[in-house]
Amino acid sequence: MADRVAIERIAEHVGQEVTIKGWLYAKTGKGKLQFLQVRDGTGILQCVVFRKEVPLEVFEAARDVSQESSLIVTGTVRADDRAPGVPGGFELGIADLQVVQLVTEEYPIAPKEHGVDFLMQNRHLWLRSSRQWATLRVRATIIKAVRDWLDDNGFILMDTPILTPAACEGTTTLFETDYHGTPAYLSQSGQLYNEATIMAFGRVYCFGPTFRAEKSKTRRHIQEFWMVEPEMAYVDLWGNMEVQEQFVSYIVQTVLRDRRPELDLLGRDVSRLEGIAPPFPRIHYDEAVAMLNKAAEAGERVPPTDELVPALEWGEDFGAPHETYVAAQFDRPVFVHHYPTQAKAFYMAQDPERPEVCRSADLLAPEGYGEIIGGGERSSDLAYLERQIERHDLPREAYEWYLDLRRFGSVPHSGFGLGIERAVMWICGLQHIRETIPFPRLLGRMYP
Repeated sequence: MADRVAIERIAEHVGQEVTIKGWLYAKTGKGKLQFLQVRDGTGILQCVVFRKEVPLEVFEAARDVSQESSLIVTGTVRADDRAPGVPGGFELGIADLQVVQLVTEEYPIAPKEHGVDFLMQNRHLWLRSSRQWATLRVRATIIKAVRDWLDDNGFILMDTPILTPAACEGTTTLFETDYHGTPAYLSQSGQLYNEATIMAFGRVYCFGPTFRAEKSKTRRHIQEFWMVEPEMAYVDLWGNMEVQEQFVSYIVQTVLRDRRPELDLLGRDVSRLEGIAPPFPRIHYDEAVAMLNKAAEAGERVPPTDELVPALEWGEDFGAPHETYVAAQFDRPVFVHHYPTQAKAFYMAQDPERPEVCRSADLLAPEGYGEIIGGGERSSDLAYLERQIERHDLPREAYEWYLDLRRFGSVPHSGFGLGIERAVMWICGLQHIRETIPFPRLLGRMYP
């Protein structure tokens, strides 16, 4: 029996007989030749069956095998620059073929245009398509890069609760549940708990699912998403932004190094990613508002939607068109910092010279992808946080433990949250967030 190999490593076996275990992705036939596109989870390989080189039963099996049937093929690896696949340039001359399970029904996802609702209803099968496969391979590499960089730069993983007694990002987007007779909420963020663990460990991060009950159907919003949240003691807003630009640049360059075939399959213009390196531009919220209002007065349009740039009143948070227009002025991600205090969460530190703005920063990705990171410096002032909790009408008793952090060894500290799905959208060049996670939870959709 020939050695089983993964398709992604097929280049190492030219001239050798190997076995591939996988599924039939597609097939074409030309008389005495059958061309099988076989996928095994690591790639797609063209397998050629020539009638004169195999027993009759093997040729007939190749001729009759149907899409998505599971099969085991054995043959010799050949280099051929014309051969399609991922990676391309190699094919397998089949000597033997075993059908593990022959699909007898018509496969629902045919090589034709399908509506979004149909594809989402069949997400469990749509995952097998080459674009979804490539996207989720990139996602896995992004997650590995996230953890590698943090683990190698002094951060310790801390698991934070999924069930929480209070809000972090605002009470209007909470999913409520019952915790043995007490109201509880699915976590919007692990940040508040990270602020506790940094007082024990200095630099930490949590990584897991977060939940926002947002009544939004935009291409950037999802109800359940994954977020990595680093937090750092004795780091101010400026140091925080330096960490972010190193972190994001490492992620992008890792994907370019390890997932180039997948990006090529997706049709991603990698030249837009190759220049992602520190430093990233930084602009004050005041500058951004002036830029937007000047563009609005001039009747400029937002690429790529071509809608008119909307004016923005000072004090308002950015909408998607504002983020897109600002980011389009730069060739790499851009920080917008010092947003109005009223537009950000209760815990953001005020600027001592201008209390109406806070030490916050959003990182906006270019090419219309908007905010991929939100973060900033947290207030270490007990009295200010007590006033903020009252001003935001938050239940004081649920935050007593958080206030304790300012009573016992408070220090300047900061952190940020990177949404994995937004990062996947940007790096892969996707148009909708639904393709960035295996089973998306969208407004009105929780199946499959």
